[in-house]
Amino acid sequence: MPSEVLTITGRGIPLLGNDIDTDRIIPARFLRCVTFEGLGQHVFADDRAQSQGCHPFDQPQYQGAEILVVNANFGCGSSREHAPQALAKWGIRAILGESFAEIFFGNCLAMGIPCVTIRAEVAQTLQMQITTQPQLLLTLDLLTKQVSWQDHTAPVDLPEGSRQMLIQGTWDATGQLLAAQEQVKQVAASLPYVRWQQAG
Repeated sequence: MPSEVLTITGRGIPLLGNDIDTDRIIPARFLRCVTFEGLGQHVFADDRAQSQGCHPFDQPQYQGAEILVVNANFGCGSSREHAPQALAKWGIRAILGESFAEIFFGNCLAMGIPCVTIRAEVAQTLQMQITTQPQLLLTLDLLTKQVSWQDHTAPVDLPEGSRQMLIQGTWDATGQLLAAQEQVKQVAASLPYVRWQQAG
């Protein structure tokens, strides 16, 4: 069964800019993979190539960071689930931002990665502080709906249904079905309109 997501503590990585789409997060040429393994090394591949080592995902002070801080409409564009998978394979466990594209948000939720919204001024403050203090620890608390750093706290928001799925550990629908396989078989067998055939 999936685990509960209550709090996440880690260093942050700032990524400035609005409307960063999924094609920038993981370019289309990397979608031909059979599994998601190895996608992390290609996250923001084109942006990183253009930045010639200056992209936050290349800079040594941010290696090992687990909380991504973004601006507005992050994850817009196509519905590719490879985008959150690539971020997760790089090491991202939570994303704080001004707003998120709906499908990207849903794809992250299905992986247990909280995408929480923060006010624009909070996002900018965090991005500046992380830039000047890369070792700064952030704590996202889904129980209190707050992000804290040093002696500061700020409210975060996400839909209550999504928050409950994370804190109760019910965010993985497939995992829940597999864990309840026997109950699923019993219910299916009791339904007159379902012809249940045992595999094998």
